[in-house]
This record gives sequence, structure tokens and C-alpha cells, in this order.
Amino acid sequence: MSLNLFSVVVPARDEEESLPSTLRDLYAEFTRERVPHEIIVVDDGSRDQTWRVLQELTSEIPTLVSVQNPGPHGFGRAITHGFGHLKGDAVVIMMADASDLPSDAVKYWRLLCEGHECVFGSRFLRRGDVTDYPGVKLFVNRLANLFIRVMFHIPLNDTTNAFKAYRRTVIDGCRPFIAPHFNLTVELPLKAIVRGYTWTIVPISWRNRRHGEPKLKIKEMGSRYLFICLYVWLEKYFSRGDYRRR
Repeated sequence: MSLNLFSVVVPARDEEESLPSTLRDLYAEFTRERVPHEIIVVDDGSRDQTWRVLQELTSEIPTLVSVQNPGPHGFGRAITHGFGHLKGDAVVIMMADASDLPSDAVKYWRLLCEGHECVFGSRFLRRGDVTDYPGVKLFVNRLANLFIRVMFHIPLNDTTNAFKAYRRTVIDGCRPFIAPHFNLTVELPLKAIVRGYTWTIVPISWRNRRHGEPKLKIKEMGSRYLFICLYVWLEKYFSRGDYRRR
């Protein structure tokens, strides 16, 4: 099935400094590459001027759609709230802090248009690139992704990265989403794999944020990631295929 519109979902909490350059660069790249798109930014209970900044950018970026998540809040809840506003037949999740490159998102779109149902970017393939990744977080990241690879017997080595793209049929086929926080980044791709959707992996680039504070707190997320992995693992081995695509 051909694709007509690429929806970008950007969860944002206290990102007044990062959003202007992030959204301008994204719009410029998609316009230059002629990617039909909408950019849905979800203000997830920001306490700074994020919402005001979004209102100002609306007149400058015609494809920008600004919505507010009334709560409860959380990274995963913000993304799920954004899914409720999709008009596109494919979607990519991107970070508000400009850590994901718009050119990689264009690459995702083209692969989806070729027929892939999911495109998973990896920062750790041979042609991938990582800039200024904090050492402790990098070590924990590699351990977590190795654990997931072994647990699910998959070649994907960057499951925890949020920057992935899906056809809308995949999003609809993986509902309901239960992860309220950053563990949604694991629930989405693992459910898509377990439920039988086609996928491909491509190298991508990542750079650390230049403004604001990182939202991911490792100490808070360990047990939540493990819970989601076990939840999907149980579906894979004990649901007898009840949730696989038909």
C-alpha cells in the first residue's frame, strides 16, 4: 500500500530552548526532500514556556500541529496521546532535543514507501554515529540492548532507542500500549516484531542535547524496562499467536 503522509510525533517537556531549531531543521529537510508530512508536538505538562514557543512557531511552520497532554504525564503517555492525533499513514517518533537527524527520518520514509512496515534505526551499526554519549549511560545502554537481543533472539542492537518509524497499520495492530514512560521505546518495536510485522534496520546518527536537561533517569527506568520486556516475552511464548497480525 502506498503512503501519502508522514506524521512526526515529538514529545516535549520543558523544551523551550531546543524546539525552535529542532522544528525548523526538520521542516526544512522534509520540505527540501519533498516528504509530505505533519509535525505533531505534544507538550507533556511543561513548566517553562514550551507551549508559548509552539504557538509562535505555528505561524512559521505550516505543518506544525501543537497539542497538550492534559495528564497523566510521562514520555510514553505523551507519544500515545500524539498517536491519537495522527492524520498520516506512517509515523516516526523523534526527540525534541535535536538528537535525531532529520535526514535519517527522510531515509526512514523512503524505506517505508518501499514496503517495509517498520524501520528501526541503530546508532551502533558500522555506519552509525554517536556524538557525546555520557559514558555511564552508554555502558548501561549496551548491556540493556544485549539482554533484549538474547531474550528475543533478534539482531536489533538498539531496541531502546525511541527514533523508529512505523506504518500506521503497525501502530493500530500493536494496541493497547501500556508503557507510560521511556519503556514505550521498547514496547513498540518488540510488539511489532512479536506480532509478525516486517522490519529492517538502518544505521543512524545521534548527538547529545545542546540545551536543557535529559529526561531519562536510569535509576527510575530499570525495573520498568524489565517489566515491558517480560510482558512482551510472555506474549511471544504463551499467547499461542492470539495477538499476531491476521
